[in-house]
Amino acid sequence: MKALWRLNKYLYNYKWYLFWGILFTFISNIFVIIPAQLVRIAIDYVVESFSYYQLYEEGSVVRDLARSVFLKYILVFGLLILAMALLRGLFLFLIRQTIIAMSRLIEYDLKNEIYRHYQSLPLAFFRQNSTGDLMARITEDVSKVRMYLGPALMYGINLLILFPMVIGYMFTVNVPLTLYSLMPLPVLSLSIYLVNNMINERSEKIQRSMSGLSTFVQEAFSGIRVIKSFVRESDSARQFKKASEDYKEKSISLTRVQSLFFPLILALIGLSTIITVYVGGIQVIEGAIGYGVIAEFILYVNMLTWPVTSLGWVTSIVQRAAASQTRINEFLDQKNDILSTENIVRDIEGSIKVENLSFVYPDSGIRALDDVSFDIAAGQSLAIIGTTGSGKSTIANLLMRMYDATSGRILIDDTDIRAYDIAHLREQIGYVPQDVFLFSDSITNNIGFGLGKELDVIRIEQAAKDADVYQNIVDFPKGFDTRLGERGITLSGGQKQRVSIARAIAKSPRILLLDDCLSAVDTKTENAILNALEKIMKGRTSIIISHRVSSAKLADQIIVLNDGMMVENGTHEDLMLAKGSYAELYEKQTQQAGEVE
Repeated sequence: MKALWRLNKYLYNYKWYLFWGILFTFISNIFVIIPAQLVRIAIDYVVESFSYYQLYEEGSVVRDLARSVFLKYILVFGLLILAMALLRGLFLFLIRQTIIAMSRLIEYDLKNEIYRHYQSLPLAFFRQNSTGDLMARITEDVSKVRMYLGPALMYGINLLILFPMVIGYMFTVNVPLTLYSLMPLPVLSLSIYLVNNMINERSEKIQRSMSGLSTFVQEAFSGIRVIKSFVRESDSARQFKKASEDYKEKSISLTRVQSLFFPLILALIGLSTIITVYVGGIQVIEGAIGYGVIAEFILYVNMLTWPVTSLGWVTSIVQRAAASQTRINEFLDQKNDILSTENIVRDIEGSIKVENLSFVYPDSGIRALDDVSFDIAAGQSLAIIGTTGSGKSTIANLLMRMYDATSGRILIDDTDIRAYDIAHLREQIGYVPQDVFLFSDSITNNIGFGLGKELDVIRIEQAAKDADVYQNIVDFPKGFDTRLGERGITLSGGQKQRVSIARAIAKSPRILLLDDCLSAVDTKTENAILNALEKIMKGRTSIIISHRVSSAKLADQIIVLNDGMMVENGTHEDLMLAKGSYAELYEKQTQQAGEVE
């Protein structure tokens, strides 16, 4: 239960829902006990009245009068029992409107807290944890916790209120009969607990099997072109059949266990009823109790059956909720170590100075940068060239403060980057990633993503023109209102890159970071984007990260990275004269471009 203590703050926030839920539960149970008492009184009245009724001669006026009075009282008892049932139904409705509604409100708050916390965590957290795991904790785990806060809490409170009320009253009526009639109930609770654990265990196996089956089908249909190209349809069908067979066997195994559930309950309820009738019958014969007491106790046993049955079920829910909350707490306890030292909020000019920068990725231990230094004046441009794995993108991540340097420092406008307010700093940096990510939304909302809630249509259109994608957009039937498919699948590779560039420049950043954003486009599209970039970069501090030297020609200064170390630094002309790594790379790529043409 320790893991679930964190939820107490939510219970405190909704304490009035809980208070009224407990009060309604207490009142509803009063309307459970009273009908049983009315049944006892009614049966005893019927038995006693019938014995007197038989004393009168058939057809006599007194007999007819006694019969009408007798039926009138029976009708009154029936109406009272019906009224009690309706009142109980009303309060059961109110219980659900308080306790179950409270659980839904807490579920809403908990999901929002987890989501907000996810967004506050550094990039390293998302590299270490899979998207599936993040999703599972905010959906499945929260749902299990809600079951504890809703049904488990509701039935638990009902059990704590109903048991003392009913058993206490049963003891006042007849102690021996109470003890005998309640004998099977602990066995029932333990049995349900064991069966529930078996059901939960098999259900989780089925869930995992279903997840694997869904993943297989999704991959098969996403890669249907590859499957057809390599004529692997029959092999894919065999693999699906094998996965389906595993799911089928686990489902049948669950069905076998579930088939024990209701027979077990009915058998133990039946046993309680038989014991009650047998022991009660002996006491009736001895004259200790009336017939009505047996009927009353049978009703009490049936009243207690579901609460006792739910005890095993509730225990199982609490265990699962505790396990889920432990998983949720594990992520909620993760702290963001990327913090601002001084929270400086000011507009930047854009000069960048990198001093002896080194970085080791915390999750993998890979040394990405080793003692790198360079300067960029405000409004100037720098190209960072290097092969895959040379540390180019790591510099972009450090400038955006997705990570903090292992050693060395980065200065923007002669102020350490760690002193700036992180959100304010990032607002002034336009970032174009290598792997373009566009949302399943309109083109307007994608380009205006960095502008906040109030979208400036003029700025969005101007950004599209600057990125040389305006004409492509207006040619669509719905223009800027065109909704993009998943990850921007509606657009071509070049269009996606240019929309991504438009999104970066729409917020008028002082620093523009282009992280190998031309790697996935052809030469013709690259030239079109480079022409657009030439205008975009004017007046902005720009960093072009690329493995293509064609992009580097736009820059005022070029550095070449190799295995995390800076091996060359200078202008395009200087590096060509030096005949080093840059010149060698330039010649190779120029020859390849010529061969392609």
